[in-house]
Amino acid sequence: MIDLKLIRENPEMVRANCVRRGFPIDIDGLVKLDGDARALTQEIETLRAERNRLSKLCGSDPDARENVKRLKVTLGDKEAKLAKLQEKIRQVVIRMPNLLAPDVPDGLDDTGNVEVRKVGAIPSFDFKIRDHQELGEMLDILDTARGAKVAQAGFYYWKGKGAILAQSLFFWVQRFLVERGFTLFMTPCAAKERTLFGTGYLPFFADQTYNLVGEDLALIGTSEQTLVGYHADDVLDGNRLPLCYTAMTPCFRTEAGSYGKASRGIFRVHQFHKVEQIIFCKPEESPKWHEFCLRNEEEILQALGLSYHVVNVCVGDLGAPGYKKYDIEAWFPAFGGYREVTSNTNLTDFQSRRLNIRYKTDDGRRDFVHTISATAVTDRVMIAIMETFQQPDGSIVVPEVLRPFTGFDRIGPEK
Repeated sequence: MIDLKLIRENPEMVRANCVRRGFPIDIDGLVKLDGDARALTQEIETLRAERNRLSKLCGSDPDARENVKRLKVTLGDKEAKLAKLQEKIRQVVIRMPNLLAPDVPDGLDDTGNVEVRKVGAIPSFDFKIRDHQELGEMLDILDTARGAKVAQAGFYYWKGKGAILAQSLFFWVQRFLVERGFTLFMTPCAAKERTLFGTGYLPFFADQTYNLVGEDLALIGTSEQTLVGYHADDVLDGNRLPLCYTAMTPCFRTEAGSYGKASRGIFRVHQFHKVEQIIFCKPEESPKWHEFCLRNEEEILQALGLSYHVVNVCVGDLGAPGYKKYDIEAWFPAFGGYREVTSNTNLTDFQSRRLNIRYKTDDGRRDFVHTISATAVTDRVMIAIMETFQQPDGSIVVPEVLRPFTGFDRIGPEK
């Protein structure tokens, strides 16, 4: 959520930002509403002061008592009018996108994302490449058919050594992050509407949410929601920042995905698993911690031996809460291209204003923290491993860093 003071003092900048981001918001109308609310607030404060003055005279002055009664009625009417004005302002402000970093590129969709760097040679094969769906079925480690039978399309089972490999990947990544100063959490898998609103998933991604009927709850789409919501209404100690949190959770999203080659297998599904990086930091330090999370993501993929490139996400592919975002896209051999495996967003104070998360400065002031939300790993990294390290017989070589946790170095066809 954008600071109303910033909108008031820099309406042209905010208007240009909304236009660039494709949000048709009446900034002039908002500024007028804000001016009306401020004027009415001043009137109310003046009337309250007069009421308080007259209240002290009520014991000796009958006219004072009548005037107090009249003022109470007037105040009630004006306070109700102010509440309506403030709600109108709120309904506009909560639908405004975040500001953009100066180096966010133009572009309407992911084709406008700009490559920052490319790491690792694209793997080559002297045999026919199988995609992760075919490999998973051949090795009996991935079952989408029974996932659809038990739930619906978009749900799946990791099975046998596939489940062991997935668990090993998630465990290794969590340990990696703990060694870099993150506190490990096990969070709820459901969150209230206020939490989803506060993290920016409502109203901007409402169509992606699985709501629980009859409850003020929805299944989480990411542990970002529960980890950021953890500090709602808190005043953090500025001397303890940054706070670095991580969790591995199932994530639920209603997205149906696309058709054809892009949707085959489990690249885009309704339930997946993710290890998240969340950072609460001082405003002036958020660019540094944004880059810190990116380094973690890259070191993880490099240790796994995967080829990838980093892209600076363009304005048309950047969600409304984001200020700046990096995606990492790994090379998927069967797809024959790079596909997103992690995303890393600097959200500045967009979430902290909505959830009222502040920190105490050295001089005693209270200011809003900045938040960083960055994927560390998801099941997509699993399927990139499967496709990258497949062998002619359909077996899969396990990345060396995961072997101490799997107890095996290869997944081969069952004899």
